Amino acid sequence: GVVTVFLQNQYYPDHDAYLEALADILKTEYEAIVASGAVLQLDCPDLAMGRHVVHRKKSVAEFRKIAARHIEVLNAATADIPPQSMRLHLCWGNYSGPHHHDIALSDIIDLVYKARPQAICIEGANPRHGHEWIVFDRYPLPDGKIIIPGVIDSTSNFIEHPELVAQRICAYASKVGRERVIAGADCGFATFAERPAVDPDIAWAKLGALVEGATLASECLW
Repeated sequence: GVVTVFLQNQYYPDHDAYLEALADILKTEYEAIVASGAVLQLDCPDLAMGRHVVHRKKSVAEFRKIAARHIEVLNAATADIPPQSMRLHLCWGNYSGPHHHDIALSDIIDLVYKARPQAICIEGANPRHGHEWIVFDRYPLPDGKIIIPGVIDSTSNFIEHPELVAQRICAYASKVGRERVIAGADCGFATFAERPAVDPDIAWAKLGALVEGATLASECLW
């Protein structure tokens, strides 16, 4: 998750030992969150942004091996939590930039399917990943999984038109089924609390467009 990207190992003998130690500690925290009645969201930039930040000199094949191991450890840390109480957020980095070195969703989605959380949050509104709804033709969503595609961009001060939001929702629904899509944002609007990328008033307006667009999509799909 976030820890392995932003807090590099400086103590354990190797990366795998670091992963195991993190899993042991975070397991307690994860279970406490779910016990409180909240849905546990596992932010996983290590499975996406990690490719062009931490492992930029490695090949896709080499990175896939790392991602697969991270998912194994994540599954061990959440073994006692029901899948429906969790969602996994794939993050390519919540910043305004070229993103031309982002790993493609198609290069990792089969691995992500093996993670225990029922819901998978993906970026689907920004210009680099807006086309990736077509990935679900090649990699059908497994039974029991749902997706939460971003249909508003969390790094742009443009306010999406509700019709565009609806189109995006319907595009995903056409691939995975209307009851397996929850409309979301690409990422959060306050990743960097002291320097937000989006003006707060605009963020609220974008969320309003999300609601309006979801209503339009529901009218179309049902």
